[in-house]
Amino acid sequence: MEVYELFIEEDSEFSGVEAISIVEEPAIEADFVALKAHKIEMAEVNAEKRILMGPALIPNKKIYRRNELGAEYYIFFSEDTVRKASQLFLSRGNQNNSTLEHEYSLKGMSVVESWIIEDEKKDKSALYDLSMPKGTWMVSVKVNNDEIWEEFVKTGKVKGFSIEGYFSDSSDRPKEQVEEEVSASSQVCDERYEELQAEYALLEALSALSQEVELESYGGYPESASNNAKLGIERNKELGNKCATQVGKVRAQQLVRKEKFTVPTLKRIYSYLSRAEAYYDPAKPEACGTISYLLWGGKSMKNWVESKLKGLDELDG
Repeated sequence: MEVYELFIEEDSEFSGVEAISIVEEPAIEADFVALKAHKIEMAEVNAEKRILMGPALIPNKKIYRRNELGAEYYIFFSEDTVRKASQLFLSRGNQNNSTLEHEYSLKGMSVVESWIIEDEKKDKSALYDLSMPKGTWMVSVKVNNDEIWEEFVKTGKVKGFSIEGYFSDSSDRPKEQVEEEVSASSQVCDERYEELQAEYALLEALSALSQEVELESYGGYPESASNNAKLGIERNKELGNKCATQVGKVRAQQLVRKEKFTVPTLKRIYSYLSRAEAYYDPAKPEACGTISYLLWGGKSMKNWVESKLKGLDELDG
C-alpha cells in the first residue's frame, strides 16, 4: 500500500491545521487521559476546570486513508511538519476552532496549552500514563460547553482529538483535506450498508444537539440534490457498498433527510464536489467516481452551495 508524507505549504495561508475535533475514534489511535482519574479513556485534567489533555499529531505514525474512489493508502507527518503545524495553528489564532466528529462547529472549547514533547520520560504527559514519542504535538483543551461535557465527555462518547486542515504530499496528487474521520481504520471496501444505521442514529442525536451548540445552519437545497443522493445510495448498494468513504455515505443520508448544514460543512461539501467533478461520468453509472459524486448531491448541490456561500461571503478563493 502506498505511503505519502504530508507537508505544509509555507507560502499558502490555508495550509496547516484549521481546527481540532473531539471524536470517538481518533485515527492516531491515542485516547485522552484523565489527569485525576488515571486508567480511563478520557483525560480530565481537572473535573472542575474541565480540561482535557491528549495528542493532536504524532510524528511518523502511519494513518490509514481511503479516498472516494476506493483507493487505500497511508499518510504520515514528519516531526518537522508536526512542529510547524502546531506553531501555525496558534499564530493564526485557531485555538478556539473546534468541532464534534468533524461535523458540528462548537462553541466553548479552547486550546489552553500546546507543546511539543522533547523528552518522553520527563514530559508532563508521562505523569498521566501517556507514552508519546518525541516530537508529538500535545494539547490541553478547556471545555466550557456544558452539553458537550455532560453528554459526550463524561459519557465517554468522545475519546480523543483529531485535526482538520489542508496539507500537500510529495506526489502529483492535488492538495488534500485531512480529516481523521470516525472509525477511519474500519473504512473497508466491503462495508455493509446496514452497519451504518447505528451511526446515522448517532448523527441524528448530534444534529439535535448541534441546534443548541453550533452556529446557524442552512437548508433549502434543490430536490434534485436529494434525489442524486438517493440514486447514489441505490447504485452503491447494488455494488455491495464498495464505493465512497464512511463520510460520503453519511453525507448522502443527510441529504436524503434534507438536513441543514453549517457553513464549515458547506465549505467541505463545495470543496469535495469541486475536486470530485472530474471523476463524474454519467456514461459510467457504476463507476465509483460517479457514485461518490452523486452521494454528495452532484452538480445541483455544488451549484446551490456555491451560491449560498457567495451570498454569505464565505466562499474561499
